[in-house]
Amino acid sequence: MTRGSWKTLILGPYSGPMNGKRIVLGVTGGIAAYKSPDLVRRLVERGAQVQVVMTSGAREFVTPLTFQAVSGREVRSELWDSAAEAAMSHIELARWADLVLVAPATADFLAQLSHGLAGSLLGTLCLATAAPVAVAPAMNQQMWANPATAANVALLRARGVQVLGPGVGSQACGETGEGRMLEPVALADAAMALLPVQGPLAGHRVLITAGPTRERIDPVRFISNRSSGKMGYAVAQAARELGAEVTLVSGPVNLCTPPGVRRIDVETAQQMNDAVEAEVAAAQVFIATAAVADYRPSNPASLKIKKVTDSLDLRMERTVDILHAVAQRANRPYVVGFAAETNDVELHARAKLERKNLDLIAVNEVGDCKGFDRDDNQVVVLWHNGGRQELGEGSKTVLARRLMALIAERYLAARS
Repeated sequence: MTRGSWKTLILGPYSGPMNGKRIVLGVTGGIAAYKSPDLVRRLVERGAQVQVVMTSGAREFVTPLTFQAVSGREVRSELWDSAAEAAMSHIELARWADLVLVAPATADFLAQLSHGLAGSLLGTLCLATAAPVAVAPAMNQQMWANPATAANVALLRARGVQVLGPGVGSQACGETGEGRMLEPVALADAAMALLPVQGPLAGHRVLITAGPTRERIDPVRFISNRSSGKMGYAVAQAARELGAEVTLVSGPVNLCTPPGVRRIDVETAQQMNDAVEAEVAAAQVFIATAAVADYRPSNPASLKIKKVTDSLDLRMERTVDILHAVAQRANRPYVVGFAAETNDVELHARAKLERKNLDLIAVNEVGDCKGFDRDDNQVVVLWHNGGRQELGEGSKTVLARRLMALIAERYLAARS
């Protein structure tokens, strides 16, 4: 990444985390095929190019015109198509694809694929491609539980085919159980995780902390803060989009793990410190977005504290300073901190930058409906010798991408 190139990501249009990736979406003849046009839309909005290949059975459920409308490409169906690359369409598509995803994948198609049958365009290109192949099973729960299906799926897994799902729930036949195709959003996220990621941070490991910590008062009460973890999770996603291998150490949050990110769940500040200590030696970049508790009760009660007095005094002690400890390591990574301040925002943030010997610090104002529990934010990034860059105001997802672009630029420049 060249100097100043991060501004292209900030100021230019963002085309999605799957930008330019080529996906062949195979659609087979199951009722879940009605979800597949939405899956195409989810993939396209992430920046992917999607070529739909339908089996004859799939055309009984959804028309090719529907897929053409949402993908912008003419649907392929026939193995013997004289208009498609001189009747070699299976080879053409096999070489074109970065990923082959079959959704829905019926029991019949799983059986064909496990036995290497190539009587259809979709089956043939699955055999001919060097790209990863993934299937999203969809069928009646008894069919999914049948030993023949189980054996076919086990064989596919052993050969490296990724099996996504199925989910559990009500089915079109009126039964309930395992066999539902995963929802389009989940499949789009899974597809993104399977694709090879290229970017300025490819080959680099990034360790990120996110969310709050909880410090126990007694078995039913704890001290925590208002951090939702949204910014940290957005940063993890943005780092992955730039090609990094990302590990996310997360406090208790109600958020889904970003695709392709490895997540370690913790609760207390000490647990977060232990997880970071176990991972940091392998990381080249450490980004501390977590709102770690500064204090914890010195003597948490082993039993629930009863309401028998008019007041309750808690003796508190300092928790470990994870960010400072990482920054003081002999072979430390590139260290980025966060500061959430209610007043004198940049003054306090710059003092933290110098005191803890950080490489960068991202600061935002919190309180009075700012920062916490919101989808948008406003961030300024500071570094030594008076360095300063405003990232502006926007959604946490957009700001995270801007921040990661700046981190990547400055980190790579420091290594050169």
